[in-house]
Amino acid sequence: MSGSLWLKPPREGGTLPAIPRPRREETPRTREAGRAPDPGLAPDPLDELAERLDGFVAAAVHPDEVAALLESDGMTDDHIRLTYGRADSFALAEDLYARVERRHPAPQAPPAGPRLGGLADCLLRGLVFALPGLAYVLAAPLLAGEHGRFGLPGGTVPLLAGAVTGWVWNQALSHRAYTWLGLGDRPAAARALLIGAPPGALAGTGVALAVAAPGETPAAVFAAGQALYLAAATALLVLGRERALLGALVPLAGAVPAFRWDLPDPLRAGLLLASLAATTALAALALRPGLRRAAAGRGGPPRAASLPYGLFGLGSGLLVLHAGVGSTPVGGAGAVVALTLSMGPAEWLLHRFRGESLTRLRILTTAREFRRAATGTLVLCLGSYLTVLTALALAVTLLWPGAPRPALPHLLALLLVGTALWLGLLLQAFGAVLGAATVCLLAAAAQTALPAAGPAATGGAAAVLAVLTCVLLVRPTAHR
Repeated sequence: MSGSLWLKPPREGGTLPAIPRPRREETPRTREAGRAPDPGLAPDPLDELAERLDGFVAAAVHPDEVAALLESDGMTDDHIRLTYGRADSFALAEDLYARVERRHPAPQAPPAGPRLGGLADCLLRGLVFALPGLAYVLAAPLLAGEHGRFGLPGGTVPLLAGAVTGWVWNQALSHRAYTWLGLGDRPAAARALLIGAPPGALAGTGVALAVAAPGETPAAVFAAGQALYLAAATALLVLGRERALLGALVPLAGAVPAFRWDLPDPLRAGLLLASLAATTALAALALRPGLRRAAAGRGGPPRAASLPYGLFGLGSGLLVLHAGVGSTPVGGAGAVVALTLSMGPAEWLLHRFRGESLTRLRILTTAREFRRAATGTLVLCLGSYLTVLTALALAVTLLWPGAPRPALPHLLALLLVGTALWLGLLLQAFGAVLGAATVCLLAAAAQTALPAAGPAATGGAAAVLAVLTCVLLVRPTAHR
C-alpha cells in the first residue's frame, strides 16, 4: 500500500469570502422606492451591512454561517457593539439572517459524460493499492527465516517496521504535495515529492535494517526495495499517474501461478526487480518538472501542517496490520487484501458524500433539514462501504487456496476496522485529521499493549469516530 493510500487533495473553496465594502451614495432600497436618501438622517449601518452581504446571507442555511463570515473579516465583539449595537457576532448574524430573504441557488446540473467515470478511477486506485501484495507472494520463499519473533514468521518484523515508516512519511508528504496542487502549482508539488521521497525511502530502509535480527538480512533487503517502491508509487499516485503505475505492476502478475506451482528463485527475483525498476523510472519521469528552478514555489504550506496526516497514516496503518495478524483468511492476510481492495470504493463513497452534501446545501432552506439529509447520506455511504467490504472479504476467502469458511467474529472485527478507517478518512477529508489520528493511534496502542482487547479497542474507536462525524459533518458550515 502506498503512503498516499487514504489521502485526497484538500477541498477547494474552503476559505470564506471577504466582505466587500463598496462606497455608495444611495441604497438599492431607496432607489427602488424612487426616493433619494435623506441627507438629514444617518444611514443605518446594519442596513448597509445587510446589503453588502446580501448574496451570502441569502444562500446561508443557518446564522452560524454568517457569524463565521463576520469573524473571518476581523469583526470583534467590541467593534460590533460600538458600530451595530449588538452583543456579539452571533447576535449580529441572527439579525442579518432575519433581515435577508432566503434565495438558495438552483442545484448545478450533473456534468456530462458517464456517471461511473469517477467510480472507475477509484476502482483503478484500489487495484493498484492491492497488486503490490503479490510481491510478498513472490518473495515468500526468498524471505523465509529460521526463527521469528513475537509469534510472527521470520523476517516479518523488519518488513512491518519498514512499511509503517513508509506509510507515515509518505502520508505526510502526500498532504504537502496535494496542498501545492490545491494552490494550482503542479511544478511545486513535483518538487516537494522530488525532495521528500528519497529521505522517506532511506528512512524506511534504515528502520528495517535497524530492527533486523541475525538471519533476517533477506527480509531487510526486500524492505529496502519496499521503501523505494512506496516512495515512487506515492509520487505517481499524487500526480494522477495511476494507469502508469498499473503498467509497472504487471510483472507481479507472475505471482498468480506461484499459488499452485513452485517458481524458480531467479524468476521470482526477476519479476520483483522488473516491477520495482519500472515504478522507479516512471516516477523519475513524472517528477522532472520539479527540477526546474521556478518550481520552488513561494509561500508554501507550513511543514508542521502535514504532521497530523502522518500520524493518521501511522494509526490507520497499525490498525490494518493488527487486522492482518490472525489465523484465518478473514482475520489474517485476507483481511489486509480485502481492506486494501476496498479503498477504491471507499474513495468513491467519500466523493459521493461530499457531492450529495453540497447538493443538499443548495436546495434545503433550514439547518434542521440539512442535518437530517446529511445524516441519512452518511448512513447510506457507510453502509454501502461495509457491504462492499463484506463482499470482498467473502470473495477473498472463497478464492484463497484451502481457506475455511469465515468465522462470524473475525468478519465482525474486520467490519469494525473498516468502519474506523472509513470514518477516519471522512474526517480527514474535511480537515478534522487530528481527532481522527488521535483516536486511531489510541486504538492501535491499546491493541499493541493488549492484543486480546483488539475488537473492543477497534469498536471503541469506531464509536468515537462516529460521534465526531455526526457532531462535525452534519453542520452546514462544515461544507462551505
